[in-house]
Amino acid sequence: MGVVLLQACVPCATHTHVALLSKHSSATMPPSLVANAEPHRRSRRRRWRRSTIVSAEPTSDSSTTTLTSSNPEKNDVKREGLDEKSTLLRRLWKVAAPYWFSDDKVQARLQLAAVFALTLGTTGISVGFSFLGRDFYNALANKDQEQFTKQLLYYLGGFAGGIPFFVLRDYAREILSLRWRSWMTKYYMERYLENQTFYKIQSQSIIDNPDQRIVDDLSSFTGTALSFSLTLFNAAVDLISFSNILYGIYPPLFVVLLVYSIGGTTISIFLGRGLVSLNFLQEKKEADFRYGLVRVRENSESIAFYGGEENEMQLLLQRFRSAFENLTQLLIASRNLEFFTSGYRYLIQILPAAVVAPMYFSGKIEFGVINQSVSAFNHILGDFSLIVYQFQAISAFSAVIDRLGEFDDILDRSSSKSVSDPSEEIRVVYHSVRSSPVLDSNGSMTKDVHQKLLDIENLTLQTPSKATLVRDLSLVINEKDHLLVMGPSGSGKTSLLRAMAGLWSTGRGTITFYVKDGEYLLPSISSDGNPPEVSTVHDDMHEELERTINRNSRGIFFLPQRPYMVLGTLRQQLLYPTWAEDAIANLESAKPSGLLPFLMPVPVSGNVSKKLAKPTTDDLIQVLEDVRLGYILSRIGSLDSTCEWSSVLSLGEQQRLAFARLLLSKPKLVLLDESTSALDEANEAHLYQQIRAAGITYISVGHRNTIKDYHNRILHISATDPDSTQQNWHIDLVNSYTV
Repeated sequence: MGVVLLQACVPCATHTHVALLSKHSSATMPPSLVANAEPHRRSRRRRWRRSTIVSAEPTSDSSTTTLTSSNPEKNDVKREGLDEKSTLLRRLWKVAAPYWFSDDKVQARLQLAAVFALTLGTTGISVGFSFLGRDFYNALANKDQEQFTKQLLYYLGGFAGGIPFFVLRDYAREILSLRWRSWMTKYYMERYLENQTFYKIQSQSIIDNPDQRIVDDLSSFTGTALSFSLTLFNAAVDLISFSNILYGIYPPLFVVLLVYSIGGTTISIFLGRGLVSLNFLQEKKEADFRYGLVRVRENSESIAFYGGEENEMQLLLQRFRSAFENLTQLLIASRNLEFFTSGYRYLIQILPAAVVAPMYFSGKIEFGVINQSVSAFNHILGDFSLIVYQFQAISAFSAVIDRLGEFDDILDRSSSKSVSDPSEEIRVVYHSVRSSPVLDSNGSMTKDVHQKLLDIENLTLQTPSKATLVRDLSLVINEKDHLLVMGPSGSGKTSLLRAMAGLWSTGRGTITFYVKDGEYLLPSISSDGNPPEVSTVHDDMHEELERTINRNSRGIFFLPQRPYMVLGTLRQQLLYPTWAEDAIANLESAKPSGLLPFLMPVPVSGNVSKKLAKPTTDDLIQVLEDVRLGYILSRIGSLDSTCEWSSVLSLGEQQRLAFARLLLSKPKLVLLDESTSALDEANEAHLYQQIRAAGITYISVGHRNTIKDYHNRILHISATDPDSTQQNWHIDLVNSYTV
């Protein structure tokens, strides 16, 4: 039943969802209860206008042609016509339905049934108060003190018995709303983070502010959708309960009610037709302004060095002006609608009394019946006039549905295929092989020191605009075959590494990785956004092996120029990403349980650290010494200290910390994207010696001539000539290879 009601609730109310249900109860509750409830409702109404921070922009080399920035003047959505009603209905169902058919559906439906039962109980109490009010005012009008005292006691007893139902109904509704939101938050985060969808959305500027949609829009959606579903249910019960009362008092009054409500709804829709688009844009523009402020905070040092305060001020004012102008239009539209709704709301206080007053003057009804007719009229009119009373809330919630529906569509497309250009053709293939030992002439076993790790065949890299960066590249990387990639800025060096990691997909060719039995690969998706191809190899040196490649693995490692610093302790920094789940699980185990089942940490599929045991505390301390960061422990206190690491550590220290992660994970192949650019030559040489001693094969991107000595081959990439079909690369041997 909950799903049916949710499907029927478009358009729905938004941030004022508490007031939606309270409207019905306050119409018949005593004034004292209404007065006490009103401040609580007002405080809830303030929650809706929250905007959150959008994700920070990824770094990119100059060959990348699509960067994200939340430009308030860009991508402004143009809302058209009413043909979007079907889209709104589809998106509402698509967003709302999954939870009610999920693994938590039994508990969810039971709680929803309990909320419905409590709502039905509050409606019955409201009907009872209607009759109590009639007899109470009759006794007052007749000056019957004995009957008045009796009805007063009944009223007090009704308060004592009825208040718990109203409180428990609201509490049960909020608890169910929180449970629903918790499930949806995890559901959307899983889809956002799988198949590197978050990277595609950000790098291709597909939609704005995905984090705001997960945090604010989901919170608003679950609370409002549930509240409005219960409001519709309450309205249906009210219509059945109070229509008989009203029709029994005076049938023409019921006709007046129908005409009044239909006319009011029609006028409200006409006056507020632009509010949906204005609310949609307001959410975006406020998030854009917030994003600008966050960028100032995250890049404070760079801005201070540049002396760019005035420029930042102008950019922030531009974004705020955009939000201000849209909000001004929103307030004007709301003001025009409020002129009508205020008159509509106040007129009903006298309309029913004016209609039945002649019957009272003629002696056909008692004074208490007038009060009862006003109460019944308000109840039924409130049921018929949901659009009039909640039009601004409905328009705001429609915008929330649009934003979540758009986000959901993007996530669905990404789960089935890439959200980028369908013409991408770069294939990333993973071969799982088992190495067999080779016999020496004396019969002893020798180690295979020339295991193939990487094979690139006819690879052509292109920008999204189809400009060629690298043409027909073919090369093979074996163990201990260290390659340096050099070339002018913008020639596609970093893009080549991105293609190897499955992040760059535009172009053609095949990239094949080889991993021995028991070793897994870090990239978990191919360039088309789907799981990578997994095959087996069998020849004189390889035995066939079938194994599923797991995401969190140690076969390939990537070190960017600016390392990612996770939110957490120094221990978590070092264990990321290979043992990140273990580190988080250890922290969570110390906290009290009681969370919802679907919020508990999910076991990682496969056994990531099966061959390599998780490092001990001594191992972590030793690796800090190996990368010459041992002094950090004395500065911060311990491995379990938490800091804002991107601010506490210099870029050079962050790069050395990234090498510590690398030495702990011990992959077979590492891709280094100018990973020592912030280090002096002595520390640079020391780190290359460390990873070579660990038996790690590396491919480096760099500009310094000093790093040539740590490689045995150099891949030179030059700028491409659009009119030429010749290869723009060549490979040289490094004769002075000394490391």
